[in-house]
Amino acid sequence: MAYLDRGGVRISYAADGGSGGGQALPLLLSHGFSASAEMWQSNMAALAADRQVITWDMRGHGRSDDPADQAEYTQDACVADMAAVLDACGVDRAALGGLSLGGYLSLAFWLAHPERVAALLLFDTGPGFRSDDARKQWNERALTTAARAERPGLANAARGMLTQHDATVIKSLPSVDVPVLVLVGADDRPFLGAAEYVAAKIPGAEHVVIPGAGHSSNIDQPELFNREVLAFLERLPPPH
Repeated sequence: MAYLDRGGVRISYAADGGSGGGQALPLLLSHGFSASAEMWQSNMAALAADRQVITWDMRGHGRSDDPADQAEYTQDACVADMAAVLDACGVDRAALGGLSLGGYLSLAFWLAHPERVAALLLFDTGPGFRSDDARKQWNERALTTAARAERPGLANAARGMLTQHDATVIKSLPSVDVPVLVLVGADDRPFLGAAEYVAAKIPGAEHVVIPGAGHSSNIDQPELFNREVLAFLERLPPPH
């Protein structure tokens, strides 16, 4: 593991693979809320066999710092962290994959830095909400999660990174112009509809449902997950 100093906040990251001569597109993986880069362990051997795979821990998660200031926990800060991690790894453009919150942040990253995104892989995630009422209900659940969190950083992350404040991401779906894989576990009932919605709204998106998998589809069915992700990545054009 390595660390970035982001204004006094240490962000943990790692880069594995990339021994194939630089021909394969790098992949940045972002974990879900309350998880860490460790969640990708059962996928790394397969995914990093021929390409550089970069993983990282969000603020308040894993080996990254828990800043005391609530203002340090925002979606914009996470997007900036992702850009800084890519810079540290010498990567200008990559495929971005993320599960749950990590998938939402990958979409947000595409909005902020479309020139750096060659493809999106969205796992067991949703695009946010159009209506104020739906966002209010989601945010109430996020605040309940914060109240139950034992780690201070997770509580702050729930309040600042898990909550949503507008419909920017969901409204952007029809304008996504890179290849997209939308993958969801067949037993991840809260996100089946969200995945179907995302796949329908993004032009040309591929939609895959993994049998026998719940919200952590990459952990529940690693072989099927790896197979679908690699098949998608192998169909992408090589990096410039």
